[in-house]
Amino acid sequence: MPDTLSPLARIAAVPASLALPLGIFALLALMVLPIPALLLDIFFVLNIAISIAVLMVALNARRPLDFSSFPSVLLFATLLRLALNVASTRVVLVHGHEGGAAAGHVIESFAAFLVGGNFVVGLFVFAILMIINMIVITKGAGRVSEVSARFVLDALPGKQMAIDADIAAGLVTADAARERRREVTVEADFYGSMDGASKFVKGDAMAALLILGVNIVAGFAIGMLSHDLSAAEAGEAYVTLAVGDALVAQVPALLLSIAAAAIVTRVSDQRDLAGQIGGQFADPRGWLPVALILGAVGLVPAMPQTIFLPGAGIATAIWWHLKRRAAVPPPPAASVEEVAPDHIALADVADSTLVTIELGYGLVGLVDAARQGNEGGAPLITRITGIRKQLSRDLGFVLPQFRIRDSLDLAAQDYAVLMGGVTIARGGVRPGKLLAIDAGEVRPGHGLTGEPTRDPSFDCPALWIAPGARDHAVAEGFLVVDPSTVIATHANQVLLAEAHQLLGPDEVREWVDGLKARAPALVEAVTPDPLPLPALTRTLRALMADGIGLAHPQPLFTALALAMQTSSDFDAVIDAVRVDLAPRLVARLAAPGETLKVATLDAGLESAILGGMIDPATGLPLIEPDCGQLIVREMNRIADAEQGAVALIVQPPARRALAALLKQRSPRCLVLSIAELPPAQPIAVVGVIGEAAPAAPPTALAAPQAREPA
Repeated sequence: MPDTLSPLARIAAVPASLALPLGIFALLALMVLPIPALLLDIFFVLNIAISIAVLMVALNARRPLDFSSFPSVLLFATLLRLALNVASTRVVLVHGHEGGAAAGHVIESFAAFLVGGNFVVGLFVFAILMIINMIVITKGAGRVSEVSARFVLDALPGKQMAIDADIAAGLVTADAARERRREVTVEADFYGSMDGASKFVKGDAMAALLILGVNIVAGFAIGMLSHDLSAAEAGEAYVTLAVGDALVAQVPALLLSIAAAAIVTRVSDQRDLAGQIGGQFADPRGWLPVALILGAVGLVPAMPQTIFLPGAGIATAIWWHLKRRAAVPPPPAASVEEVAPDHIALADVADSTLVTIELGYGLVGLVDAARQGNEGGAPLITRITGIRKQLSRDLGFVLPQFRIRDSLDLAAQDYAVLMGGVTIARGGVRPGKLLAIDAGEVRPGHGLTGEPTRDPSFDCPALWIAPGARDHAVAEGFLVVDPSTVIATHANQVLLAEAHQLLGPDEVREWVDGLKARAPALVEAVTPDPLPLPALTRTLRALMADGIGLAHPQPLFTALALAMQTSSDFDAVIDAVRVDLAPRLVARLAAPGETLKVATLDAGLESAILGGMIDPATGLPLIEPDCGQLIVREMNRIADAEQGAVALIVQPPARRALAALLKQRSPRCLVLSIAELPPAQPIAVVGVIGEAAPAAPPTALAAPQAREPA
């Protein structure tokens, strides 16, 4: 098949990886081989274009690392300029006697137009450009590069350690840490390379000065010896072209020096350099003094008023424009683009809400404030917001947003509370009616009629009544609530029982940050060493499951720090913290100084539990089903007889197993170990579970003065 590709297509088909080696060989050829003046002009224009492009990229970069290839680009641009100096020197010395056009139109134009054909003026202009380039820009950029490289390299170990600490604390993922390490490495390499690359610019300026001297001396010698020119004619022919050649090379060199200085003096920002400078000069307060000072100077008779006063007017106009622009409110956010009908986003198929309250279609009106207002109740959203705030205060951390939605899977008047997509409570209400709850204060023969039911929160007998019977129910001793309050109270009860599942790493991090502002040394004693974020989250969730909230973080963290000094075992740490915070646990049942009602296990029963089989997975004693039923039955009987919560006091090794047994079966029972009883708490034994003879009448015990932990 014949090759039908055009020459340009063949060039475009060259792999990109070969472009750089071919370019370097072209530069070597440019130094060694003679080239015509036209091609030399093309390369001069290309050199200027590349320098301008490099400067624009440096100015538009948001941070120095966005132009990480700058040191290599600077090297190749310097090689191109030096190759052009060699090629132009050859052309000037060989064909300089033929006239200005013999060295190319670019050199001729710089020699004739920019300096007026006077090589003495050109020498002074070149000297000034050299001073600006070498002493001002290149020297300053080199010093900044040197200091930046030193600081970045000195800070490299600290940055690596900070990344390791964030990984250990669970603040970043492995991929994010890998990306941060790569950025740190690239930053160190970049500033180290820039420290060396700045020497290219300085060496290039020195080379330009030496090449100019060689061209002048060699031009005089060749013109006078080889072409029989006078000194004035040789100077006019060769020195003028040598100065033009030097200026042609010096302009791109100055542009690259400015680009290098702009890169190394940049501060990372979301904007480019023009946007960063413009944004920081956009404050109108800075322009009014400029206008006043220029105006005051312009009023001095000896000053050129035709220059100062217009300048003051321009500064005033800038101030007025910036002031008006600052007073204009920001434009509204752009409208969301229309999504294709076949597009499916992750948010469409995943529910990121932790707590959801589902309503049957007959209860949708409960979220309507207008309808609820007509019925004398409060909208459900207001109630849910109230319990979320109350739970956040009780638990000590901010709960995530709740979600309320309708569900066709529920009956019309049913509702459900879901946590993580799992139903944890379900009930039913009657919209348009009120729930009258018998909390134990209702008079016999009250005569109130309604639909019998039970309160879903506390399992008390109740009646659904018409709104008009509210006053009658209150007079008879009923507690009257609306359907929204029923749902909100039920959700509050079940969420409080499962509050530890609402605590995640994000909530723990926010909680720790709040404590760090008040007690930084205390936080450092616990996290991230010896407890990184995941381990700390697990520990706090276990403490919350045992009834220790996070509302008072400082005593909790103090107890945790002390416990970590004696043991690193998870269960041992939890037990030690519970002992330190025992008054907080007991306060749920009895105030300080008030008698605490407790039940105990018969010594034989407790010995049988502790001496029985052990669960190999958890290390806890296994309680036989018959024994477990006995304990649950007796604890419920004692709680009913005492009409309140009772604490079961056991040996420390048996506490976890019995707490797991009674948590759901006897929620009014609090299981405590002997070591968790506060020394100053009065105790009354109201029952002994498992003894053969009937228990003796309850006896109030004096508060023990001291008790050794078991």
